[in-house]
Amino acid sequence: MDVKLKTCFIAVDDHDKALAFYRDVLGLEVRNDVSFEGMRWVTVGSPLQPDVEIVLEPPGANPDASPADRQAMAELLAKGMLRGVIFSTADCDALYARVQESGADVIQEPMDQPWGVRDCAFRDPAGNLLRFMEQPQV
Repeated sequence: MDVKLKTCFIAVDDHDKALAFYRDVLGLEVRNDVSFEGMRWVTVGSPLQPDVEIVLEPPGANPDASPADRQAMAELLAKGMLRGVIFSTADCDALYARVQESGADVIQEPMDQPWGVRDCAFRDPAGNLLRFMEQPQV
């Protein structure tokens, strides 16, 4: 079976702040920026993974979501309760220094984990948890 990840979604409440973080701090490239019916979707991705995209979307962007569902999603986002993404990096400490310098909310400084990776964690401007993992050198 040939199955690969193509696209994942991260809810954001302010696309300009999200772009400043994902593009300017993390170095992801903007691949698409679409507005439709009062909503905006911005697609970003790593230049190292041209076939994988992250869509920054409004909370509750599903067209079938009720107003109550949209409100609940916005409230969960504001609390930092929505799931984020785990990124890999060749140098966790250098990435940590760059992201910390940007003023991002630090959740965990770089540390060696018992399962063999070195990682750190931040919240993006919308409150999503993002982890950055470095595989051990073999």
